[in-house]
Amino acid sequence: MIPPADSLLKYDTPVLVSRNTEKRSAKARPLKGSPQQPMSTGPVPAPPKPKSPSASVDPAKQAEEILNSILPPREWMEDTQLWIQQVSSTPSTRMDVIHLQEQLDLKLQQRQARETGICPVRRELYSQCFDELIREITINCAERGLLLLRVRDEIRMTIAAYQTLYESSVAFGMRKALQSEQGKSDMEKKISDLESEKRDLERQVNEQKARCEATEKRESERRLVEERKHAEEIQFLKRTNQQLKVSPSRAGPGRVPEPAC
Repeated sequence: MIPPADSLLKYDTPVLVSRNTEKRSAKARPLKGSPQQPMSTGPVPAPPKPKSPSASVDPAKQAEEILNSILPPREWMEDTQLWIQQVSSTPSTRMDVIHLQEQLDLKLQQRQARETGICPVRRELYSQCFDELIREITINCAERGLLLLRVRDEIRMTIAAYQTLYESSVAFGMRKALQSEQGKSDMEKKISDLESEKRDLERQVNEQKARCEATEKRESERRLVEERKHAEEIQFLKRTNQQLKVSPSRAGPGRVPEPAC
């Protein structure tokens, strides 16, 4: 396992942990106890007085335990050896805070973090910086550190909720895109069929228009022929009527004019 990378969180010097992984067999000989001390013939000393609960608790030890529970130590394997590195319990000074700010700006520049928008690098560095501030405050006041831990966990939960919402929205968008791509071919086929039907209907309309124009032209010619024939019949009847009117005056009295054929 590769040792952990450098962090803005201040750690103590790594400690090599030696552990025996071999299990003792059931037939192993029991360990020998230490020889019993001979009883003294002198006066027995009085037992030590019990300490009060407030005096038995070491504030530094308690702060260290709280610090380890808030920021657990990191461990890694190197050459089959287990190394553990705990968070530093050394109080910080004003210069340490200034140095932390300088390190934050330097790492943001070195790792080319984005100034705006979503950037995992910037988020990681600011998270390390916030953990370091929690460490510094917890050493001086454990209650403040626990409250800041609660704030940090709430921020992480909120970010995780936003990330889940973003991923679900991206998945929803991808599903909608796939559905639109699947329906696109059907719509293109439907559009092609409708265009073909439109061309067929336009062809039928043009044929009907041509047939209507031919019918109108034929009927117009027939009407002209009928009108001409009718006009000729009228003229013929007018001439016949005129002849019939003139014929009695030419015939003598008592002569009946012959009917016209």
